[in-house]
Amino acid sequence: MHQFIITWDVNPEIFRIGSFAIRWYGLLFASAFLVGYIIMGRIFRNENLSDAVLDRLTIYMVVGVIVGARLGHCFFYEPGYYLSHPAEILMIWKGGLASHGAAIGILTAIWLFTRKEKKDYTWALDRIAIVVALAGVFIRTGNLMNSEIYGDETLLPWGFVFIRDGQNAPRHPTQIYEALAYLCIFILLFRLYWRKKGEHIQGTLISLACILIFTARFFIEFLKMEQVDFEKGMSLNMGQLMSIPFVILGGIWLYFSLKNAKRAKIKR
Repeated sequence: MHQFIITWDVNPEIFRIGSFAIRWYGLLFASAFLVGYIIMGRIFRNENLSDAVLDRLTIYMVVGVIVGARLGHCFFYEPGYYLSHPAEILMIWKGGLASHGAAIGILTAIWLFTRKEKKDYTWALDRIAIVVALAGVFIRTGNLMNSEIYGDETLLPWGFVFIRDGQNAPRHPTQIYEALAYLCIFILLFRLYWRKKGEHIQGTLISLACILIFTARFFIEFLKMEQVDFEKGMSLNMGQLMSIPFVILGGIWLYFSLKNAKRAKIKR
């Protein structure tokens, strides 16, 4: 059974010069923003919006993602440590980013952006949802290159032995499971947008993103190892507990989006 097991021993650093190193995770993280910018540029051109607006939106997104993801990790997973060592919250290079925190950061950043630009909040989130799903693919691939956030032991033929993290038994490559799930969600959202050329029911894309991304995350978490000590013995881990509100929010958002669209159609 183990003859097809994959031994994973990829160096997380692409190259190093002295104390300076380029890592796969950092490259993929930056690539997520670059590819997202290109896709959003196409969407903005479809809707006759200027690159200047997109540039401002990108700045809000970058800040929102980084700040939200970092604070999410510090206060969702290791609050005791970071409250005792607050200066280390700023040390992002030491690692520690949380996707749920990034989601909160995005929601907050887009709210601030739309207030300043006088644009509709849901309109902006519908478009951002497309590239956020794709960004998840890049981030989880980065986790794979870092040999981190993997799953429990498995006898399945595609189990990975993460040599660099001191493992000697095959484990679920949950980074790949999540990346594939997010890729499918990206394709769905992208096709839904272009099928109507942006004239879809307002609120459906962000609603579906919340429901699908965090439902996938919830179930894949059952296969993962605990990320922090306090999760041991918990029926649901922190990732699952944080996913539930987003799924509920997405469901409520979708319900009211469809209801409002039906009401508007009747009035016509």
